[in-house]
Amino acid sequence: MSGTDDPRAAIDAVIFDMDGVLADSEPLHQHAIRLLLAEYGVDWMPDGRDPTVGLTSLESFAIICERHALRHDPRHLDALYTARVLPLLRERVTPLPGVPDVPRALAARGLRLGLASSSGPAVIETTLTALGVRPLFEAVVSGVEVARGKPAPDVFLETARRLGVTPGACVVVEDSARGVSAARAAGMRCVAIPCNETRHHDFRDATLVLPALPDLLTCLLFAER
Repeated sequence: MSGTDDPRAAIDAVIFDMDGVLADSEPLHQHAIRLLLAEYGVDWMPDGRDPTVGLTSLESFAIICERHALRHDPRHLDALYTARVLPLLRERVTPLPGVPDVPRALAARGLRLGLASSSGPAVIETTLTALGVRPLFEAVVSGVEVARGKPAPDVFLETARRLGVTPGACVVVEDSARGVSAARAAGMRCVAIPCNETRHHDFRDATLVLPALPDLLTCLLFAER
């Protein structure tokens, strides 16, 4: 890793994914989906090989309906899921190691922070509020606000636009292969930090792979800008 692909070079902003990066929320999402689908006779148990990781919840339910021949509108299932997962997030979501200390340290050094998540706006706001980190992010963009979800670059490009920084001056922090692909397609460097649900993903396109969020400070905090 060298030159313009160095995550320390000319950084103006750090853009975080949310689920699996800031919040240990994937198990809660899976729990809500599993209980909902059980009502329709579907045993949803991805067991670490979830084909929907990194997608919007609507895209996820479209895949689920197709795979299990469910004759239901994915939008209806998405609405039911959202209503059920929000209380779980308010009551049970927990921060991953390094939250909120790492985002706070980066902001204190003058780096601008954005958040780009495939989750819906209500899920994002509920999660960030529960974690106590919402004020740290100048720009928050949901995958439902752009034309194409990950692995397309739209959500990251929109976040950079709202921050007023160039894509090349952004470093993305992601936990999924789809997210890494989206960041790279946006022309951004990407640090991958796998979570329990994504440790099997192929992260060869990431600029750097780290074991945990606190390690990000070593790469970014003391960089000359």
